[in-house]
Amino acid sequence: MLSDNDDILWVERYRPRTIEDCILPDRLKTPFLEYVKDKKIPNLLLAGTAGVGKTTVAKALCAEVGCDNMMINGSDESGIDTFRNKIKGYASSLSFLGGRKVIIIDEADYLNPNSTQPALRNAIEEFSDNCSFIFTCNFKNRIIDPLHSRCAVIDFSLKKSEKSKMASAIFKRVQTILEKENIEYDNAVLAEIIKKHFPDFRRIINELQRYSRFGKIDVGILAQVKNVSLSELVSFLKEKDFTNARKWVSSCDSDPTVVYKEIYDNLYDCVDKNSIPKAVLILADYQYKSAFVVDQEINLMACLTELMIECEFI
Repeated sequence: MLSDNDDILWVERYRPRTIEDCILPDRLKTPFLEYVKDKKIPNLLLAGTAGVGKTTVAKALCAEVGCDNMMINGSDESGIDTFRNKIKGYASSLSFLGGRKVIIIDEADYLNPNSTQPALRNAIEEFSDNCSFIFTCNFKNRIIDPLHSRCAVIDFSLKKSEKSKMASAIFKRVQTILEKENIEYDNAVLAEIIKKHFPDFRRIINELQRYSRFGKIDVGILAQVKNVSLSELVSFLKEKDFTNARKWVSSCDSDPTVVYKEIYDNLYDCVDKNSIPKAVLILADYQYKSAFVVDQEINLMACLTELMIECEFI
């Protein structure tokens, strides 16, 4: 029988507690280390794709500086009432520790740009003596310009020259996690999992925890790890076979963004050349929508349905 400790998600159990322990390029880690050294956190906007460590960095900063902080999830609490009932009250009150307070607003790109975000613009100035704000987002273009101008914007996107070093650091970290969890693993399979989901460190750890339920991470799970194969899906789209296309989507283990990219990369092999421009527009539209929708499976299926209707497959 599993203990309560066994039910803890690995991403939480092994979340770095200090900036030094975070897996980041030196050019990103250095300014955060300076904030810790100075014991002062400015207003920050941390931008980057999912799972690269934005929230972890925000939490580690607050822990190391030793300041009172509150976390708000912008995707769950995006309306103006959140600002009125929670943010404003917390920002205006004094810290129990006697220093500055910090409000971490996770997934801030989901905050209403017509009400909540403009209100935060004024709050940053009004409570500047008492409170700092850390915003995290996947899409910084969805954050209004006045918030950009009031924050130090740090983009977590990796340069090409940094990717190999970061992948190696992640590889070593997950080896340590698996050894602590007493899970046998094959280095080649581990490399395949990292390659598939990099740089989404959170997804890598979640997938490893899921695969660990088989007792070991070896070639036996490679079928689940390998990249999505389009041949079967394309045959369904060509035949306008909605039922089997839906079954394919339901059983697909890959992230929808991987499917969009795979289809895009293989358009010349499966779509008539006259339909390619239309297919690109459809893929772009649904990939954009994937940042907002609640159910990614429905969004992917809607995309495939429109491709079936509008495009000629070969």
